[in-house]
Amino acid sequence: MKKNKLFSLIAVLVAMAGFSACEPEYTPKPKGYNRIDLPPAKYTVLSQPHPYVFEHSVYAKVLKDSSRIAEPHWIDLYYPQFDANIQLTYKDFNQDPKKFNELVEDARRLTSRHQIKAYAIEESQIKTPTGITASVFELEGEVPSQFQFYLTDSTKHFFRGALYFRTATANDSLAPVIEYIKKDVVHLLNTLHWSDQIKK
Repeated sequence: MKKNKLFSLIAVLVAMAGFSACEPEYTPKPKGYNRIDLPPAKYTVLSQPHPYVFEHSVYAKVLKDSSRIAEPHWIDLYYPQFDANIQLTYKDFNQDPKKFNELVEDARRLTSRHQIKAYAIEESQIKTPTGITASVFELEGEVPSQFQFYLTDSTKHFFRGALYFRTATANDSLAPVIEYIKKDVVHLLNTLHWSDQIKK
C-alpha cells in the first residue's frame, strides 16, 4: 500500500515537471530600430561657381541657402533619403587678422551652443592633401548637429560646415547614417580647393 502511494506521488511529480518544461521561457526582446539602407559612396565635383571647389556625394542635392541672413556663397548639401543637410558657409576676410579671429571665435561659439545637450564634444584637426588645416568637432548626445567643422588658409578664405537632421529620430538610431555622412564630409574636406588657387 505504501509502495503504491509512493509510486503515485512520483508519477504526479514527473507529470508536473513535464508540464512546466513545456512552458516557454520569457526573454525580453532588444529594442529595434528601423532598417536604414546605405548606398555605396559615390562622389562628383561641385559644378556651381563658388570661391571653393570640392567633391560631394552624388546622393546630396546642392541647394542655395534660403535663410534670411544667407550670403551669395552659402549652400546646403541636402540628403533627401535621410532628411539631412550639411550647411556650408563661406567668408572672405581679405587678410584682416581681426576679422579672421572673429570668424574662428564665431565658429567655436556656434559649436559650444550645443554643450547643454551634448555629453561630449571632441575636437580634432585634419591636414588635407592640399595643405589646408581643418578643425573638426564631433558632438555626442541628443544634439541637433552631430558634426561641425571649419577650415581656412588663415589669409583670405574661411569655410564652415555643420551637419543637421530634420527628423526627430533619436541620434542612437541615426548612428549609422551619421557615420556614413561623416565619411562624406571628410571626403569633402580632403578634396576642397580654393578656386583662385586652381591652376588653369
